[in-house]
Parts: sequence; structure tokens; C-alpha cells
Amino acid sequence: MTGRSRLTVLAGPTAVGKGTVAAYVREHYPEVWVSVSVTTRPPRPGEVDGVHYHFVSDERFDTMVAEGELLEWALVHGRAKYGTPRRPVEEALGAGRPALLEIDLQGARQVRASMPDAFFVFLAPPSWEELVRRLVGRGTEDEEERAVRLATARVELAAAAEFDVTVVNDDVRRAAEELVSWTRTPVPSTKRD
Repeated sequence: MTGRSRLTVLAGPTAVGKGTVAAYVREHYPEVWVSVSVTTRPPRPGEVDGVHYHFVSDERFDTMVAEGELLEWALVHGRAKYGTPRRPVEEALGAGRPALLEIDLQGARQVRASMPDAFFVFLAPPSWEELVRRLVGRGTEDEEERAVRLATARVELAAAAEFDVTVVNDDVRRAAEELVSWTRTPVPSTKRD
């Protein structure tokens, strides 16, 4: 890749598999730096602090926002805060590595406003029914939380047109390979302003 390294932003609806695709990229494509977000939500079973997320208190998160330590942040599903630490992103890009942010729609919009040269990839489910099946199947949310997440997902799916490309997550390996190809591709001259 010539020129400066590319920041690629991956977003999509809840339960589409953003974390799974990003984890595949992290494991199989070490040349791509993958950001680890901070969140105020409690860890799900099997999640490791510093690997899947940096789990922080509301107070620590608010301090990070106030001190400008986050590139983007949002209150997601009206429940927990998520954000991207700024310094590691800047360090990865400064070292010439392609960088990948796996974030929600609100965060992607903030990054577009502050870093318009980033490349935005929307991760879509093969179908609405499959998205519902994945959310229910992971078993990490109760009925009320699932209803909130599905209502949010409908809104998020409608935002696909805001992104440079859409990748359908019908197979994790295939979706990750397509995503990595975008991290390596120069920004097309037809990229929207």
C-alpha cells in the first residue's frame, strides 16, 4: 500500500457479528491493527478485559470523554457507553499499519465527521431472520434487552447507504477476507465527499 495507512471503520447492527469478524481479522491478519474499545457494560461470559474490550466504570469513561481521550463514543441501546481510545489509533496509523475500528453506527458517524478520509464498511446480515437468530442464539441478553437491540438494529440497517461499501456476513472467514481486502485497497476516486 502506498501513501499513508488507511483507517477502516466497521459498523453494523447488533448481533451481525462485528466482534466475530474483527476477532478473525485479529487472529489471521496480524498486519492489520484492530482497536479495542472501552465500554461500561459488564463482560459477557468468556470476554477478557483488554482483549475483547477495556471494561471501565461510568466514572472512568466520563473522565476519558472529558479529557479528549476518545476518538468517538456513544451511549448504545440506552444502556452502556462504548468508545474508541484515540492514542492507540493514532499510534497504529503513525506506524504505517492499516487500522480497523469495530464500532457502532453512532461512533461511525462521529469518526466520519472527524476523520472523513477513513473508509467505512457496513457489515450486514444475510437476512433479518438470520440477525434475529444470531441475537437469540448467543443467549447473552434477556428478552427485554433483545427487544431493545432488535429495535435499534432496524434503525441501524437503514443506515447502510451512509457507508462506502457493504459486506454481507454470511460466512465469517469470507467476510473477514473481504474486509481485509478493503483495508489494503487505496481509497477509490469515487469515494463520496
